[in-house]
Amino acid sequence: MKTNCKKAIKQAKIEMERDIAARSKKNPKLFFNYVNSKKMKQEGVGTLLSRGGKLVDENGEKAEILNSYFSSVYTSEEPDNEGFPCNMPSSSNLATGAWVTREEIQKRLEHVKVNKGPGPDGIHPRVLNELSAVIAKPLHLIFQDSLRSGMVPRDWRIANVVPLFKKGSRSQPENYRPVSLTSVVGKLLEGVIRDRVLEYIAVHNTISLCQHGFMHNRSCQTNLVAFYEEVSRNLDAGMAVDVIYLDFAKAFDTVPHRRLMIKLRNIGLEHNICNWIENWLKDRLQRVVVNGTFSNWTSVVSGVPQGSVLGPLLFNLFINDLEVGIDSTVSIFADDTKLCKTISSMQDAAALQSDLTKLENWAANWKMRFNVDKCKVMHFGRNNINANYLLNGSVLGVSLMEKDLGVFVDNKLSNARQCHSVATKANKVLSCIKKGIDSRDENIILPLYRSLVRPHLEYAVQFWAPVLKKDINELERVQRRATKLVKGMEDFNYEVRLSRLGLFSLEKRRLRGDMITLYKYIRGDYRQLGDVLFSHKNNQRTRGHPFRLEERSFHLKQRRWFFTVRAVRLWNALPSDVVMADSVNAFKRGLDEFLINQNIQGYCDTNIYS
Repeated sequence: MKTNCKKAIKQAKIEMERDIAARSKKNPKLFFNYVNSKKMKQEGVGTLLSRGGKLVDENGEKAEILNSYFSSVYTSEEPDNEGFPCNMPSSSNLATGAWVTREEIQKRLEHVKVNKGPGPDGIHPRVLNELSAVIAKPLHLIFQDSLRSGMVPRDWRIANVVPLFKKGSRSQPENYRPVSLTSVVGKLLEGVIRDRVLEYIAVHNTISLCQHGFMHNRSCQTNLVAFYEEVSRNLDAGMAVDVIYLDFAKAFDTVPHRRLMIKLRNIGLEHNICNWIENWLKDRLQRVVVNGTFSNWTSVVSGVPQGSVLGPLLFNLFINDLEVGIDSTVSIFADDTKLCKTISSMQDAAALQSDLTKLENWAANWKMRFNVDKCKVMHFGRNNINANYLLNGSVLGVSLMEKDLGVFVDNKLSNARQCHSVATKANKVLSCIKKGIDSRDENIILPLYRSLVRPHLEYAVQFWAPVLKKDINELERVQRRATKLVKGMEDFNYEVRLSRLGLFSLEKRRLRGDMITLYKYIRGDYRQLGDVLFSHKNNQRTRGHPFRLEERSFHLKQRRWFFTVRAVRLWNALPSDVVMADSVNAFKRGLDEFLINQNIQGYCDTNIYS
């Protein structure tokens, strides 16, 4: 009996771990919550320091301290909009009531994430999901009435705010980010409005190409590749470059509502939609929740709610004119902003300073603030004159290395620090898996590795891919360790383990990723960006495919191995039937067959680079 009980417990545990592994790709928190529960470890809001310098540990007091801090950053506006021209939108050809159908609502209900928590109204997403066929009709009537009238129910304008720790001391309220949990029903209509506004701005090319945040077919990687393409190209030409990294203070929380509405109306959004958004922002209330204990309600007088569906798009539209009148190169990801200019004289530095002053004036006019202490300048190039730049009367600090959208970038465009950083992170997660999961079953270890470890090694990797053998090996060692964790794989060499587990080496995955990414730039969803980054060859030759690209010359090693240079020659050598694939998935299949037939594991295996 005892033996059977132990076997049953062991089998149940394996099944539970298999379920966690399978679901971790969509919800990584499941795994870490499971591991922390075994450690009896509690992550959350620590003991907080009040304004009076007192340490507070009671949940209710902590909630009040955080709510008071989150409210303190809000922006106040003058009662009128004098000095800001506002164009009244013309009537739309699309009636607001036709914006949403019952079928669309039911489809959205069927795709609601049931593992998320409810908002202040207490309506759980699982209930909405399981009753989708029943409640789609009444919700359709409610949504139509809300859109026609431009009025938003009060329950959709209140939020439970969950404080998420960022970094630094857990006792400091400023080290927590407010994330709003709002009505799931309200979010459904937010999603409808967001998608229709996105369709409108796509037709009218409203959003600048320099904005890569919260935009379809743009990402951190597209931002980094586009921006540092210019930096690396100019460095390779022997020129000096200055890059200024700008940081807005509490950007999402300080967006002034009246000024935001001016911008929304000026781009020509339909009248009722502008009224709906204005009402959605009006008279909002929030309360902070700490371990189930709530603070009192507080008014929200500025900002777009972090955690809302509509908030990120509204922020993009608010900041969209930031680059107007700026001569230097501007690159934006949400609120992360960079300026870049080649510097060959003090006149060039003065021009960059002029652009910085224009941004300073933009921020003042639109009630935004730069966090000057976090704004930095990085000087690239041996002959850089190392000019000083002023922002709000303060000299910007000089940085030799910045973490740009999660990637370490230094003034020599070296990727050694980035390689070491991601390998360290990945190894820590792998150790967590090793200690936290009892089973060594392939069906448990591999999904956890793919969803929790490998993403650290491949985030934006087309931008920072390692060049030196030591860096390549440091990353590969992580996967070597991971494959050895699988039961029965311990005694096989690495190549055999990869074959039996159906994995590619990380080096081959990076090369493969280069080709897939280039396909997206040339033939896929990134074509608008690709037209700027690449030049097509004058294809008069009969051999080769019709999408061959110009190969750029280079002098520096950093330039040779930059994505826009290193990937082109292999792309040009691909068979025509592979490049002419009509979808990304079809391209992947053809590419894999080509790489296997040519026995290509990395760029060193291709004679076209010799």
